[in-house]
Amino acid sequence: MLLDPRGPRFAAVLTTVVLGVALLTGSGLLVLAQALVFALTAANPRVGPYGLLYRVLVAPRLAPPAELEPVAPVRFAQLVGLVFAAAGAVGYLADVPALGPVATGAALAAAFLNAAFDLCLGCEGYLAIRRLTGRPLTARVPAGTR
Repeated sequence: MLLDPRGPRFAAVLTTVVLGVALLTGSGLLVLAQALVFALTAANPRVGPYGLLYRVLVAPRLAPPAELEPVAPVRFAQLVGLVFAAAGAVGYLADVPALGPVATGAALAAAFLNAAFDLCLGCEGYLAIRRLTGRPLTARVPAGTR
């Protein structure tokens, strides 16, 4: 399955906002909510809440994408985000002083890099693992290519 890469980038913008607010307020419940979004999106990026918002509200107003990306790197990135958000939520909710802000800050930094610079750290990690195991995968392909 291939995705419009603008969808995950839109999701990264929303994730940056949510995690930024969570970091500023110290809200473990907000970080937990973002962890749930990561979990849903890791299961299937097409049904993640931010992806649904993108497809319903944003995509119809845009030209078709010039490139598409495979779903596997996006799913892996969402799993990595889930791990950091879950750790952040545990840190805040279990009152582990450094864990909440550090884990949430790491997830925020990764989301911001994707939102601002189209640099998905989790995706790049997935592609690096594939190269190291001798199973390289193309990051993006021209739209209309299968």
